Order: sequence, then C-alpha cells, then structure tokens
Amino acid sequence: MSNDRAAASGPLDREFERFVRQASPGLLQSAYVLVGNLNDAEDLLQVVLLRTLARWEAIEGAPAAYAFAVMVNLSRDRRRARRRRPVTISQDYTQEPAIADEIDRVLERDAIVRVARRLPRRQREILACRFLLELSVPETATALGVPEGTVKSYTARALNRMRAMLEADHGAVPNPEQKVADAQ
Repeated sequence: MSNDRAAASGPLDREFERFVRQASPGLLQSAYVLVGNLNDAEDLLQVVLLRTLARWEAIEGAPAAYAFAVMVNLSRDRRRARRRRPVTISQDYTQEPAIADEIDRVLERDAIVRVARRLPRRQREILACRFLLELSVPETATALGVPEGTVKSYTARALNRMRAMLEADHGAVPNPEQKVADAQ
C-alpha cells in the first residue's frame, strides 16, 4: 500500500513534503513566539501548512516566507478575535521536565521568550522571520511587505531592546549556583 501511495504522489507532493519537513521546526518556533502557547502554535502551524499547500503551485519565491506571511496574518486575526472574547486563564504545559543540567538552558530560553513577547508586534515578526525561519533580509521584507531597510533597523532595535531588557531582568532569573552558596 505504501508503494501505491508513493507512486500516486507526484513531484509537487514530494516537494511539499520536503518543505514541511525542513520548514516546520522554524515555523513552529515562530508560531510560538507570535501566539505564546505551544498548543495554539501547533494549531496555527497546521492551518498555515494547509493554506500553503492550497497555494503551493502559485507561490513565487521562498515558500517559508510565504508560509510566514500567512502565519503573521492568521496570528493577527486570532489576536483581534481574542479581544472580542472574555478573558480566560489557561495553563501552559510547554515546559520540559526540570533536569539538573538543563535548568540554566530552560531558564535562559524562558527569559528570552518572555522578553521577546514584550517587544512590539512588528519587531517580534521580524525577529521570528530572521532568526527562527532563517530568512534573508530580502525574504523577510517580502514576507512582511516592508522595505529591506525597515527589516534591518527593526532587527537592530529589537535586539538592542532585548539585550537591555534581559540585563534589567537579570536579577529576576534565579541563579542555581547562588542559591547553593546562600544555603551554605
């Protein structure tokens, strides 16, 4: 049966499958930065992939840039729709189990995500394109419909702002070695 399926799938199907395997990790990370919740990010990614498949043959340029543009639009629609609904509190089950040698990595990643979530929407979108999807400046500009200079300046501003916020928040991130020294 798997041979029948392989024979039935054409070069475009294989090309799209290759795209999904290659781009999904970066797109999922981007979705997480945009929506702030792993479950919502996974749902958003699925819709993005379906819409990208529907337009696969018409996509010009980098498919990841097209998919990210779809993702940005859908996340904006989602944010607008959420403003119209009553606020609900949800638990976030995205943290990995705390393993002693991974605590610093988890704390660092959490601090970076928290700081990124405090950036203006456009800066978050540009950082997600540039660093999670690894798109070039021209690809990012095309995906977001902004000039290349805007991508460059927003990237620099966002990174500088993140550095400043991380330095200001540094005291808020617990240092496991300091806790041990304080306990002795």
